[in-house]
Amino acid sequence: MAVGPGALPDFFEIPGVRIGIASAGIKKPGRKDVVVFELAEGSRTAGVFTKNQFCAAPVVVAKEHLKNDSPRYLLINTGNANAGTGSQGMQDALESCNALASEVNCSASHVLPFSTGVIGEPLPVSKIKSALPAALENLMSAHWPEAASGIMTTDTRPKGATVEVLVEGKPVRISGISKGAGMIRPNMATMLAFVATDAPIAQDVLQQLLTEAVERSFNRITIDSDTSTNDACILTATGQADVTAMTDLNQSEWLNFRAALQDLMQELAHAIVRDGEGATKFVEVRVEQAADRQEALDVAYTIAHSPLVKTALFASDPNWGRILAAVGRAEIESLDVNGIDIYLNDVCIVERGGRAVSYTEEAGQAVMDQEEILIRVVLRRGQVKDQVWTTDLSHEYVRINAEYRT
Repeated sequence: MAVGPGALPDFFEIPGVRIGIASAGIKKPGRKDVVVFELAEGSRTAGVFTKNQFCAAPVVVAKEHLKNDSPRYLLINTGNANAGTGSQGMQDALESCNALASEVNCSASHVLPFSTGVIGEPLPVSKIKSALPAALENLMSAHWPEAASGIMTTDTRPKGATVEVLVEGKPVRISGISKGAGMIRPNMATMLAFVATDAPIAQDVLQQLLTEAVERSFNRITIDSDTSTNDACILTATGQADVTAMTDLNQSEWLNFRAALQDLMQELAHAIVRDGEGATKFVEVRVEQAADRQEALDVAYTIAHSPLVKTALFASDPNWGRILAAVGRAEIESLDVNGIDIYLNDVCIVERGGRAVSYTEEAGQAVMDQEEILIRVVLRRGQVKDQVWTTDLSHEYVRINAEYRT
């Protein structure tokens, strides 16, 4: 199941990035489950990682390597998360880096490892090592679609986005892929995302750009409120576009580039929600006129995480009392419930704390029958607005996660 169209775009190739894919048979024989990104010398790379304190061994290693060196290679495997694996997991992550480094004659610290899949099982390092020659043999700049498929786990379809921006009248490109469908909760989510641009961007600016973009995209999505052990979002700038360093641009062009990057990240994040495990709805929960951003997000996430709201969405049941109850338990100090309005798309369901006089069950039903729904809450406490994106909760979600290891 997935909501909306899911075709991959025709990716813009990024000068300075080549991608190779191979099959290690980690979980399923013949499945392409190892992906290698080769980054041109001089590229800059920034990363944002999970805040789960049981973070996986590859997360620990990637953060350490990213701190010490400019990466030349990204090594990704699916089918095994190498999380909850203790000291052996650390050794396995490092051994994978060493294996790739020896194949390409670089330092192991120039390799960032990423793993996704089942938690608590030893990483089959020998299988990954045996697949590396094949992955390196087919390195190509056009392999973005293959990489998008190669990093999938319970995803039903690959996810990608691409854009070309004019800077000083010349094209600057951004392309990216993401994976994730379950165990999705910000900070970040059980997701991986790899984005690259040929823009020339200094390291500190690149990290700031990524952090801002993630906060507006991947840190605004939730499927099931579970923060994973393996999340990572990587942004690489190869600097091979024939334009001035981005920090030297005039403000208009700089803001245009930043907006394009944020839009692309949001598109990748939305693709994860649309492909949420068992999802039949794509839902935006928007809170307006909050006193501050945290208040807006507290209300939005309380609604988005409510099993009662999510199951009503799956049933296409306009049971608006569940939304009203979620707002009331969001622990907002001194909340005046008599000042709150709630909407389903443009249909007002709650007005000044009670059922809207204009509301009809037929109007609510017409909204809930749609695949894409906006739940909008007006608090009348300030001027801040924020939103999160989520899904419904279906029988299929339970089946997928009940059978995940079988």
